[in-house]
Amino acid sequence: MRLYGVIPPMVTPFKENGDVDMEGLEKLVHFLRERVDGLFVCGSYGSGPLMNIDERKMVAARAIELAAGKVPVIVHTGSASSREAAQLSAHAASMGAAAVSAVAPYYFHHNGDGVLAYYRAILDAVPTGFPAYVYHNPRFSGYEIDMKTMEQLADIGIAGVKDATFDIAKFSAYKSAFAAQGFDVVLGTESMWLSARALGAEAFIPGLANAFPELCTKMHREGMHDDYANCRESQFLVNKVRELMYLAGSTQQAVYAMLSIRGIVRCAPRSPFLAASEAATHALERSLADLGVL
Repeated sequence: MRLYGVIPPMVTPFKENGDVDMEGLEKLVHFLRERVDGLFVCGSYGSGPLMNIDERKMVAARAIELAAGKVPVIVHTGSASSREAAQLSAHAASMGAAAVSAVAPYYFHHNGDGVLAYYRAILDAVPTGFPAYVYHNPRFSGYEIDMKTMEQLADIGIAGVKDATFDIAKFSAYKSAFAAQGFDVVLGTESMWLSARALGAEAFIPGLANAFPELCTKMHREGMHDDYANCRESQFLVNKVRELMYLAGSTQQAVYAMLSIRGIVRCAPRSPFLAASEAATHALERSLADLGVL
């Protein structure tokens, strides 16, 4: 399996009291499944680390059910412990996920041998040949996975990497080192799609696509058709929208606000994330309107 297209890291809707908003989840999946190429659930935008294991299983299973085969669902199963990551991965595979992806074990800083043991536990928990991806996000795991370890991960059967380093040189190095052996290299942001596409990318995982899937899909298709002139203009627009997202405090907070602004679903983030203030939401709405995307 190779990932393709626009695969948003779907936010998990919560109620004001912090409970998972299952009605909101249904609305969001139904909205996205008609407009994107896949869903990446329970990741950073999806607040996976803020949920307990039962909640993560519940959200993953329901998202897969709601996607109804229209788009593949990739489940983030990363954890601080190998045992929990393995349990989540086995559950996702049994529920019909297309793949799992796990951030490196976080909180403690692990060496290459520890990282290998963690991903081996994930591979041992899923059926032979089931795709498991590294989610490489050094800012959230707290450390870098070095190239030697990444090569070893490819050798033991990891299917690919979601590269969220925001480093186009790192993305290029992965493509150069691994493309020939079929190791899938997927961009973990919308902010560098044009550059990544020039290096051979076919899929990206854009947080913005939660609320503006049409902008990201347009940019993806332009890139895939080598329409670089229009893709460049789309990239400039997408990055301007990304800049506006910080009016809400963070890109995660902005997605919840933009989903409400667009009338897609009204829901809250989970604490310690806070909902964008009313003033920040109004400022974001005005700025998006001035940019011409509403």
